[in-house]
Parts: sequence; C-alpha cells; structure tokens
Amino acid sequence: MRTFAEITAIAAERKGGADRLLDGLAPPLTADALAAIPDDRWLAAMARGIFQAGISWKVVDAKWPGIEEAFHRFDPGRVQMMSEDEIEALLSDTRVIRSGPKIISIRENAAFLCRNPGFGRRVGDWPAGDHVGLLAWLGAEGSRLGGTTGQYLLRHMGKDSFILTQDVVARLVAEGVIAGPPGSKKAMAAVQAAFNTWAAESGQSLSAISRILAQSI
Repeated sequence: MRTFAEITAIAAERKGGADRLLDGLAPPLTADALAAIPDDRWLAAMARGIFQAGISWKVVDAKWPGIEEAFHRFDPGRVQMMSEDEIEALLSDTRVIRSGPKIISIRENAAFLCRNPGFGRRVGDWPAGDHVGLLAWLGAEGSRLGGTTGQYLLRHMGKDSFILTQDVVARLVAEGVIAGPPGSKKAMAAVQAAFNTWAAESGQSLSAISRILAQSI
C-alpha cells in the first residue's frame, strides 16, 4: 500500500497541482455542530437521498418544496404516525416522487429517528476510526440507507466521511486493500484500516482522503 503522500503526488500530477485537490470540499462539521442539526432536517436529508436514487436529482430538486409540504416538513413524530390511507394518497400526489417503497421507507426512517432522538449528537460523536460502524448502523437500523445512500447522506450533512465511489474503490483495489467493491464486513474493515493508516500519516480528514483517492484515478 502506497503512503498517502505518494497517492497525493499521483493525484496532484493528474489534477495540475496539490493546491487544487480539495477545491470545493467543505470542511467537516464539529460534533457539536452536527448535534445542533434538528431531527427533521436529518429526515429530510434521508428522504432526499432515497428519492434521488435512480432518478434525476434535478427532478427531486424541482419537486422539493412540494415534498416538504406533503411530508409535514419532515417532523419525525408526525411522519411516523402517517396512516395507510395517507400513504396511499401520496401515491397519486403529484407533489412527490410516487414510489410506494420509497414513501414507506421515509415513514420507517421517521420511526428510526424517533427511536434515536437527538440523532445529530449520535452521528457527531461517532468516532472517525470506526466510520464503517456508523455506516453499518445506518444500513441495519434505517430504511434504504445502506451503500452509497448512507455515505452521501453523511457527507451532505457535514460528517467527516468517505464515499466509496467507483474511483475510490479503484484506488483501494490498486493498493491491494480490497479485491473489488466491498460487500462484506471483512472488506469494509480493510477499507477502514487503510483510511485510518492514511489519516495517521497525513493528518487529513476522511473526507479529504476520500477526495484525493478519487482524484488519483
């Protein structure tokens, strides 16, 4: 496995200089800043990621004001209590993306948040050295929050995180960390170990390491 300095040099050569590698990447929020994000905004972000999966993000953006209204501004307690008749009505409501499984998953994630009030504090306090544990928890306890949906959710909300895009996976494969897209606990543990090693070497955040790995391909 190359050192992170060696991978950074590869990325810098490809992108025209090390000073350009982190352009546009917002710094991660602190644990306290994440804790201050209300639960309704976490549910809204979960819903946006779920609706965006497999369709144009522009479509979701255009419908978003109506989606917020249809889902009661994503108040977790209210959404958790949506009746079957309300869910059925949403299937013909032009304000939303009319996918039954996705609509039901939002109600399920409202229940997930109600089981874990102060969601941002839990996310904020989760250690970077066990980021795969946080991803596994989202995938197991949430609805449709596994894979890159959960990864993009955390990055969007400001949690220090990596996203296993095709390019990031390609670099991890090139370094012998994994043999292909990580689909097992063993592979994800290897990914975490590699990120922990590079973070210790470089002092960079998981988000920055993830970005630079992608740019090295």
